[in-house]
Amino acid sequence: MKDLVRQKLSINVDVMDMLNEQIAKEAHSSSIYLAMASWCDHNALNNSAKFFYDQAEEEREHMMKIFRFINDNGGTSYSPEVSNIPHDYNSLEEIFESALGQEINITKSIHNIVLKCRKVNDLATENFLQWFVKEQMEEEQTMRKALDLFELMGTDGIALKLIDERIPTIKG
Repeated sequence: MKDLVRQKLSINVDVMDMLNEQIAKEAHSSSIYLAMASWCDHNALNNSAKFFYDQAEEEREHMMKIFRFINDNGGTSYSPEVSNIPHDYNSLEEIFESALGQEINITKSIHNIVLKCRKVNDLATENFLQWFVKEQMEEEQTMRKALDLFELMGTDGIALKLIDERIPTIKG
């Protein structure tokens, strides 16, 4: 019976499996952003802390969007386990560099799912994922804008406080 149900899905089985992997990646990103927010809180970087708390919530929303899509289309979503979350950072710049790397990895993963959708003619899922393609472009751009501030202002003393004050303006 289980095989019969999987054959009657609105989405391709292999794509569904990739989407479940993406759920885990989004959950992992959310947890990483929480750890980054905590580091910022402990270092009196209040705007950056809020930024990363918001990022954590946004990644969870992405996870839930995919989770519901799978279930709404006859598939089975799996609640992910989250582990291996780094909590120690040396600087705010390092955090934003890590965040950019995280976003680039998520972008690549989304693109791979889109390419798989095209290969197996899963048009509905490809259409659903277009929102994520656009979102990832914006996420990468946001992290790059933050890193531009470090390059422009430096990382010592008052520059760090000035960067933290500008963080709310980078989201775009």
